Amino acid sequence: MKIAKNTVVSVNYKLSDAQNNLIEQSSEPMVYLHGGYHNTLPKIEEALDGKETGYSTTIQVEPEDAFGEYDSELVKIEPVERLPQPLEVGMQFEGSPDDDSEESVIFTVTEVADGKAVLDGNHPLAGIALRFELAVTEVRAASEEEVAHGHVHGAHGHHHHHDDDEGEAGDHFRSQPLN
Repeated sequence: MKIAKNTVVSVNYKLSDAQNNLIEQSSEPMVYLHGGYHNTLPKIEEALDGKETGYSTTIQVEPEDAFGEYDSELVKIEPVERLPQPLEVGMQFEGSPDDDSEESVIFTVTEVADGKAVLDGNHPLAGIALRFELAVTEVRAASEEEVAHGHVHGAHGHHHHHDDDEGEAGDHFRSQPLN
């Protein structure tokens, strides 16, 4: 089966920066609903469209087509007393980039020193050209429910928790929008 709109694609990937420094490698396939549902980067969909199980390729995605350019306006310095305690590097908070903005951003604490915390609202991969090594492991038709919901269900996909249905650990992180 060829990858096309409303197919479920399973792909192993290796993510590196443009200098080939490894950032992340899949231990299990990334599974996404193909066809503009924002479950993966558009450039990945473009590279895989029309391909089949067994296809592999390496693509480079520039920052503007991945997680955007680094925006220094999204870096804030705040007094630690304004933030939850205990405060640690790596903690994340939702907030607005400026006082008159209604848009919220996830800020990550990148440094704590002298009673102040540096909060960065940029995605950790912002400003970086990314190299993806992709290998398609499976392609199948999406179910009507998956198409209606805009994401994959089942193994490695999204679960709608009903009653005590816990699903497999981590499944709810697998097929989420990146933007």
